[in-house]
Amino acid sequence: MPHRRAVRLGPVSGTWTPRGVLVPLVLAALCALLVALGVARGDLALPLGDVLRILAGGGEGAERFVVVDLRLPRALTGLLVGASFGLAGALTQTITRNPLASPDLLGITAGAGAAAVALIVLGGGAAGGALAYVGLPLSALLGGLLTGVAVYALAWRGGIDGFRFVLVGIGFSAALGSVTSWLLLRAEITDAGRAQVWLTGSLNARGWEHVLPALVALVVVGGAVLVAAFALRALALGDDSARGLGVRLQLGQGALLLAGVVLAAVATACAGPIAFVALCAPQIALRLVRSPGPPLLASALVGAAIVLGGDLVARTLLPVELPVGIVTAALGAPYLLHLLVRRTREASA
Repeated sequence: MPHRRAVRLGPVSGTWTPRGVLVPLVLAALCALLVALGVARGDLALPLGDVLRILAGGGEGAERFVVVDLRLPRALTGLLVGASFGLAGALTQTITRNPLASPDLLGITAGAGAAAVALIVLGGGAAGGALAYVGLPLSALLGGLLTGVAVYALAWRGGIDGFRFVLVGIGFSAALGSVTSWLLLRAEITDAGRAQVWLTGSLNARGWEHVLPALVALVVVGGAVLVAAFALRALALGDDSARGLGVRLQLGQGALLLAGVVLAAVATACAGPIAFVALCAPQIALRLVRSPGPPLLASALVGAAIVLGGDLVARTLLPVELPVGIVTAALGAPYLLHLLVRRTREASA
């Protein structure tokens, strides 16, 4: 058990551990390095010193266009989307007390993806124009919200049981996957191709119009979640303990689950359903910090590092450039199998 130290700022007090502070600082430095490498690497390789000089306002017109208009929005979108997925996974896993409960398996990203694909396919050419900047994020958000509410309502039986919650979510994910497949089958070839690339989870051609909604969602919702961290820690102790600490159980669970749904839906709208980031990031952060539950800030930073690192590998180290979602799926699928085997062994022990 890590040694905890108390801190008080006026009427606000809390505890912290040296590892709980050091790990986020190291992760933040790693994310900054990955952003810089992502901006520097590409068909036109730039030294890191030149990247910093251009970001500070220097550089020639062509270099500034490559860095500021092409590569920096892609890197920042990966940073924000990864952090949103990581934080959303930490919320769902803490509320359900189940390491398998992530937006991927609960059907939330499937709902956001189905709604976004419906806009792409049924909206036709309009979905590729100005409507894509507003309509695509809003449709994905609405799809994720409706799916999250439906899963919560069907899984609720006087409380949330993590196992039942995951089973209901898997059912919704399968059903919504079928809806997405049907939409792709009836789509025009160009719309189907664009939707299929988006469904794999990609940071290709991300611009500042993708950075803004991801930034707003992470700052507003993430800030509210950090303020409500006491309720989240109480929920992790169990329903009875949370009630004893004065937490309004159903309201607290619903509000925090809504926050996770919004983060996952907006992230999906900005970059597609990047697989397994929300599942793996909280568990990796938990082991790095050695905390009793998924730490919020560390989970967000691990998620950002996974997406940024995966995109860097997909663009620069592989023979053919691939969407980042293929890299994260290749890494996350074995981890999911590991979690399933471990849960089976714990249940039979």
